[in-house]
Amino acid sequence: MTMNTRASLALLTALAALLAPRGASAHCDTLDGPVVTAARAALESGKVEPVLAWVQPGDEDEIRRAFLSARAVRKGGKEARELADRWFFETVVRVHRAGEGAPYTGLKPAGTPDPAVAAADRAISGGDPEALERLLVRSVHDGLHAHLARLAKERPPGADVAAGRRWVAAYVPFVHWAEGVHAAAARSGHGSEHAAGAHGEEGAHGGQEPATAEAERHHQH
Repeated sequence: MTMNTRASLALLTALAALLAPRGASAHCDTLDGPVVTAARAALESGKVEPVLAWVQPGDEDEIRRAFLSARAVRKGGKEARELADRWFFETVVRVHRAGEGAPYTGLKPAGTPDPAVAAADRAISGGDPEALERLLVRSVHDGLHAHLARLAKERPPGADVAAGRRWVAAYVPFVHWAEGVHAAAARSGHGSEHAAGAHGEEGAHGGQEPATAEAERHHQH
């Protein structure tokens, strides 16, 4: 992978996070997501350390205690094992989400994640970002042209106030979108760590990057 490809991938990943619907979650709260996968492997191996990467440093003790409790309960038989596993999965995901400042709404069923998330996982596991890059480039391209097409249908403010308001209604979201893309690009690779160094997904999990939030406050109309 060339340096230019890596830079493009980092930028486009940031843009995808920015452009994703605010209510969307990546798959960290699903039963086949990376957090539950790490928790399941830890219960089987007896090694909790990989799970700790998904929570804040200050939450490590809670996860270690939950891990020891779950491991102990699992010895009580098949039903106890299933209950202990589920409880540990819920605990880890809840604490992970809290560390992102996101609400915990329960574990979601296993299933196909958002196409960008699935492509990102494939890029990581296979080491080839081309499919993800094509997906993200197409999304940014389509978003840009959709905004421009909407704006082109309206007339700038003039004597017709109602028409001018329609133009403004198309202009404001476009400017917010463009400014947000630029803010995401400027932040790519800089200061995107999860709070105190643990893993984070806030861009894909329902929160705003500070630069984006500040940009929207600045451009409120």
